[in-house]
Order: sequence, then structure tokens, then C-alpha cells
Amino acid sequence: MPTASRLVWEPRDGRLARRPDELAVEEPLEIRIAGREAEPPTVLTVTMRTPGHDFELAAGFLLAEGVIDTPGELRGVRYCTDPELDGEQRYNVVTVDLAPGAASRFFSSGRSGRLTVTSSSCGLCGSASIEALTQAGLVPVPDGARFRLASVLSWPERLRDEGQAGFAATGGLHAAALVSADGSLLVAREDIGRHNAVDKVAGWALAEATAGRLELPAATAGLVVSGRTSFEILEKAVRLGVPVVAAVSAASSLAVKTAEEFGISLLGFVRAGHCTVYSHPERLEQS
Repeated sequence: MPTASRLVWEPRDGRLARRPDELAVEEPLEIRIAGREAEPPTVLTVTMRTPGHDFELAAGFLLAEGVIDTPGELRGVRYCTDPELDGEQRYNVVTVDLAPGAASRFFSSGRSGRLTVTSSSCGLCGSASIEALTQAGLVPVPDGARFRLASVLSWPERLRDEGQAGFAATGGLHAAALVSADGSLLVAREDIGRHNAVDKVAGWALAEATAGRLELPAATAGLVVSGRTSFEILEKAVRLGVPVVAAVSAASSLAVKTAEEFGISLLGFVRAGHCTVYSHPERLEQS
């Protein structure tokens, strides 16, 4: 995980003393969409992120935004080779190649060419409402998989111990992980933006599904996040198809309503063996 070394000051014995410190890196990532012959890629968005797992971030973002629905609609992701960009900047621009059907749907939707700057703190806001998810064809998670509550309560600790090296070094990164039903971490990703961390996890899941190593929807896995849960986090969970979302902090009212509507067990304040269960407790086994 990229970090930047800086000299900082801190109070020590009545004066300010200098010491080295590690900061979380934040840089823009421009995501471009390609899929029309003989036409250059078009800019979809710019998001502020921590460099690393950029292809996963781009793929996960497209899944979360409904640009793609299945792994087969994504042909590939590559760094930009535009000669007008200097060498370092090329790693801040990625081009996503869509399959013909997804490309046709995207370019006919009117979304192409609309540049949106996404901050690392709040992600893309205004993904209108729960009704919009239903209209997009998303359905509730099937009632089937059960999770031991004791295992779910351990997820944040596992995430911290196994997937938050960047946070340990800087104190400035969010994290998300996909967790199997037995509690083992399938993948963990960090980013300065909590939404980006989830998108990186989603992008990894897409790649694993393409390779035949994971099934989507991820109906036997859970999502754990290091911060609070908002509507946007639950929207991403719905698109991944996970039955359980656990967070170390609170949930918003719209996040809870989304979880209720789409059959997701949502837990907040998962710390030291305690939690608040906001929705669908029947999925959690206490024995």
C-alpha cells in the first residue's frame, strides 16, 4: 500500500519536536470507457483514491454503478497509453474495455462523456433511491445462507489483523473485505475512500468469477467494512449479492432500509464481541 514519508512536529517536553511520519497517498484516478470501434475512449469519472489495485477499483466501480452486470461484460482494464500523458500520470488513468452489448447499453444511455469528480470521503452521491435499484433489475438476496453470529463478530478483528497494514502504518485508510461463511478472509483491500475499498473488493470478485473461482452473486459470503455503512455501501453489497454486511461503526437510516428491502443482515458497532443488528436477524445463528 503506497505511503508517503514526511517530517511532522509534535509536542514533546514543552516544545515542538520533529519526527518522521507516514501518510496515506491520495491521487486521482480517471476511468475511461472504450467499446466503440474507431472512436477514442470517453471519460466516465475521476475518483480520488490510494494507488494500488486500480483495475479492481475500476471494475468494481462499474459494477456498483450498473454499467456492467456480469463478469462477461468486462473485456479488460488497462492503463492509458496516451502519448500526451507523462509516464507517472499514465498510472492515474485507466481504460475499461466493454463487451459489445454492455458498450451499446452504456453509450446509448447518455452517461458517456459526463465527467464526475468523486471525492475519497463520500463516493458518488445521489444514486437516487431503493426504487432505482429495483428498476435496475436487482432482487433481494435469496433466503438460504446462515452465518454464525460469533463468527461475524470476529470479522472486524480479522480485517484489522490480516488486511489493514496500511492503516497500521498511517492511521488514514479505510478497509473492506469479503469473508467466507467460516469466517476466513477471501480478500481485503484498503483505500483512503471507504467506497473505493469496497469497489476494489468487488473488482477482485469479478476477476475471480471470470476465472471460475468464485460465484456471483456471492450468496455464501459476507462483507465487512472498517467504517460506517451508508446507502452507497449497501448498494454495492446488493450488487455483489452478499447476505451479511458488518461494520465497526453506525449505519444510516437509508442503509438500514435498503438492507431490509433486499434481505441483507446489517450489523453495526461490531466491536469486542458486541454489535447492533439492524435487519434480518434470522440469518444469524447464535449456537
